[in-house]
Amino acid sequence: MDLASAKPSEPLVIWAVSDGRAGIEAQAVGLAEAIARQTRARIVVKRVAYRGDWGKLPWRLHPFPRSTLTPQSDITGPWPDIWIGCGRASIPLSIRVKRWSRGKTFVVQLQDPRAPVRLFDLVAPPKHDRLTGDNVVPIIGSPHRVTPARLAAERKAFGRKLDRLPHPRVAVLVGGKSKAFDLSQTRAAALARELVLPLELEGGSLMVTFSRRTPPEAVALMTSRLRHLPGMIWNGEGPNPYFAFLAAADFICVTEDSTNMAVEAAGTGKPVFVLKMDGESRKFRAFHQSLEDHGAARPFGGHFHGWTYEPLAETDRLASEVLARMGVSTQAF
Repeated sequence: MDLASAKPSEPLVIWAVSDGRAGIEAQAVGLAEAIARQTRARIVVKRVAYRGDWGKLPWRLHPFPRSTLTPQSDITGPWPDIWIGCGRASIPLSIRVKRWSRGKTFVVQLQDPRAPVRLFDLVAPPKHDRLTGDNVVPIIGSPHRVTPARLAAERKAFGRKLDRLPHPRVAVLVGGKSKAFDLSQTRAAALARELVLPLELEGGSLMVTFSRRTPPEAVALMTSRLRHLPGMIWNGEGPNPYFAFLAAADFICVTEDSTNMAVEAAGTGKPVFVLKMDGESRKFRAFHQSLEDHGAARPFGGHFHGWTYEPLAETDRLASEVLARMGVSTQAF
């Protein structure tokens, strides 16, 4: 696709399309924001859902996806210059938007779409999925929204609460139940004990946040076991300090179930420790190995220690690749 004839003053229109789940939407928006840092662009977030059981069908059995969308799913022209789809709900639409736009739209699909890659202009799966093709650009993990500017802004917003915390400051990002992993009360108790011991011996503070997938019983148990330590445990009320925790931390601990949280942590350039959960996954083992190979992460061994590495910048690399394949020149914005 060649946009050389477009007027320089006209920003690209980018749609970030997903089912609206936080972890899925963040990937599409993260890539859109990275593109907007390299060229003029206007980002539109689109959240799609299907009526009844239509959303459960494989893409092959969903030939007219727009006709089965809920009224709130606004997928109509004028069509964008770039379509970034992420998640199963976006795939039937991503496959057809090129035809609907009469070739105008450059279609990017994140993750492994489990569909022929030739149906998209560019596919960006995690490296550990081992997907290949001329239009496939594998990345470590997933696109994310961590940038130095965002970290600085979030850090400033929570400065009064975090500035007084003693060093080392340890951010703890806790996930929860997924297809491969779970967080039982037994494991939650073990995690709390593993975190308490080095901080009681060496000093420091904790900044803890839980995900929507964290079982309530695990949240309650870990909160009760960790609340005596200096720090802050976010209870889900008020502004979310997630990015401020990343900015203020000296070390970051991430449970092994979340690709998004791990790559966001690795985007800071700070030491990342991976916390064990209940369950096993070959794909996640391969993903964590890729983070170790980059120098970003190590398994948590019961104490905190530092090292240095280049912050993970796969989102910016992918954004550059998208624009290069479209024939659009880049510059910082």
